[in-house]
Amino acid sequence: MKNLFNNTQIAFSLKSDTELDRAYFLFKMIANEPLVRIGTAVTNFAIKANLPVEGLIRATVFDHFCGGVNEDDCISVVDKMYAKGVSSVLDYSVEGKEEEEQFDAVLEKTLKLIDFAKEKKAIPFAVFKPSGFGRLKLYQDIGEGKKLNAAETEEWNRIVARFEKVCKTSYDNDVALLIDSEESWMQDAVDNLVEEMMQKYNKSKPIVYNTLQMYRWDRLDYLKKLHIKAKKEEFFIGMKLVRGAYMEKENERAIEKGYPTPICASKEATDENYNAAVKYMVDNIDSMSVFEGTHNESSTYFLMDLMQEKGLRTNDDRIWFGQLYGMSDNISYNLAANGYNIAKYLPFGPVKDVMPYLIRRAEENTSVAGQTSRELAMIKAERDRRKGK
Repeated sequence: MKNLFNNTQIAFSLKSDTELDRAYFLFKMIANEPLVRIGTAVTNFAIKANLPVEGLIRATVFDHFCGGVNEDDCISVVDKMYAKGVSSVLDYSVEGKEEEEQFDAVLEKTLKLIDFAKEKKAIPFAVFKPSGFGRLKLYQDIGEGKKLNAAETEEWNRIVARFEKVCKTSYDNDVALLIDSEESWMQDAVDNLVEEMMQKYNKSKPIVYNTLQMYRWDRLDYLKKLHIKAKKEEFFIGMKLVRGAYMEKENERAIEKGYPTPICASKEATDENYNAAVKYMVDNIDSMSVFEGTHNESSTYFLMDLMQEKGLRTNDDRIWFGQLYGMSDNISYNLAANGYNIAKYLPFGPVKDVMPYLIRRAEENTSVAGQTSRELAMIKAERDRRKGK
């Protein structure tokens, strides 16, 4: 079992030699931190200056990490992965919008994705990001208990209505809905809103899923308190567990504002916190469902071992594993080959609008110790295997 993720033939069975070479080139570039910084700055400038770079981006980093420019574009990728047992979560990865019409556009896109998921077994979840439905500052003000003026109250009511519409549509169509997490200073408002949706729509099973960033030391306590509330009010918990995506920003803000950082003291503490949440959820699997979003092999084995100890089937529909498209194929495809539920987040959207997402992917791969070197080692092993070395 402990060598399950070393099978590169299964991991890269969908990649041609050319695609494998491109992946090797990309991760080699990402491994170079100064190069990532320079490349990010140059790319941002080129896009803002309307220079003709979209074709180059599309043929390299975009096609490796994204499914296409629209949902129809993604279908061929979805079908190819599903043939190997890997499901997809179509993720409209347009970020940083601030206008009401843009939030309404994301709402309509999310409703369309629910419709896609209803019709296609290969897409078991829909997803959205709270900042796609409203301004970050307003979530922050609500979470801090600030008094809103009349215009802000109307604006917040529109955000609530967007949440309500999407969650009800998911419920009506029996499509599970993942709600991504945000920075800690706006997450309280998101948590409260998602809890309301769980109370309404998770009465018979989890439909609405929140996300816990386990690099925050307070998240396990939050999960336990939510569980007490769920038992009392008789609703199910759906939760995606991730380590987190805003660590540097969180620490910098804590220093600037003079409050204790919400981030765990060390990588080891984060890992312990993450695994403790996984164990808590599996121990209470009759009242909750878990989507383990991780590229960490140890945490993946940890959940697999827990399932075995509890006598749970590999395809128990209350337990899903997830990774990002373009990363950790050695985990995703080997899990699928062994009968586990696995879904890749498949980002899509116009090249220009998805660039903030792609830049974050590059920066995270650069900063996460071992991630890029692991990807490179796996790709190199498969290239060598194909050459008969």
